[in-house]
Amino acid sequence: MLHTHPWRRAVAATALLITAATTLSGCGSDPGDSDTAAPAAGVRITRDAKLHAALPAAVRSAGAVRVATDVPYAPFVMFATEGKPELTGLDYDLGQALGAKLGVRFTFTAQKFDGIVPAIQAGKFDAVMSAMTDTKERQQVLDFVDYSVSGSGILVTEGNPHHITELDDLCGKKVGAEAATHQLDVLKAHQAACRDAGKEPVSIQTFPKDSDAQLALRSRKVAADLLTKPAAGWTAETADSGRAFEVVDDPEAVGGYEATPNGIGVTKRLPGLTDAVQKAVQALIDDGTLRRICAKYGVASIAVREATKNAAVS
Repeated sequence: MLHTHPWRRAVAATALLITAATTLSGCGSDPGDSDTAAPAAGVRITRDAKLHAALPAAVRSAGAVRVATDVPYAPFVMFATEGKPELTGLDYDLGQALGAKLGVRFTFTAQKFDGIVPAIQAGKFDAVMSAMTDTKERQQVLDFVDYSVSGSGILVTEGNPHHITELDDLCGKKVGAEAATHQLDVLKAHQAACRDAGKEPVSIQTFPKDSDAQLALRSRKVAADLLTKPAAGWTAETADSGRAFEVVDDPEAVGGYEATPNGIGVTKRLPGLTDAVQKAVQALIDDGTLRRICAKYGVASIAVREATKNAAVS
């Protein structure tokens, strides 16, 4: 996503119509009480009785899927209003659409990214929706329903004072990344390329949240921040009305570095939940809802055409 991409026009043109009132605590009526939920992205989502019946008994009984998410991580999940708990964002909106299709609520709870997988292993959550990269390592504890494909992007301050044009330019510089993310893995893997080029390694600075990395970038404590390309583009367009940051435009990595599938990570403790979610995502692909949700946040291109399961190749 380029800094010059018309994000605001995309938002205005495809404003999402989801009106579900689910917040961090998951309040709101059970979509299962009605055959048809609120319209999403211009498509009225009808509850699928067969998919609802296929849900694990524990989920049907609770009327909810407990979702962990890392807030804020724009454009995937954000606070609708600063200082208030209501959420918005691509993953949040997708969760509400999935809840409408499955006839249960998707209740989102804030959790630091590096604590999400352990929390799911401990049984505190049923799933994660937080722009999580589907990897073979994570598949050991989670099943993934993949709904988008994107890579990593380099966020720099407006004017690009360090003249960063590609990943190699990060060698010898302090670069921020959120802990336990694929972006951190990308930086670590690139150290060999720095050495081979006779350059100093990247001085990797990890942060509990990407918003902390952005704060470090603002204060010039790091030269760049590596995050997902969609998140980088959204941040560059919206922070200080587009005057704080910009995204490095590398023509060799238009979709981002090491583009990989991103998915909904589902606990292995609930057999049947992954299959039900996968079929629900596919239904939202088929009726255009997923693409409209992605388009609302200016990233229609990351939507997949098939809801694959555990599609990671590494």
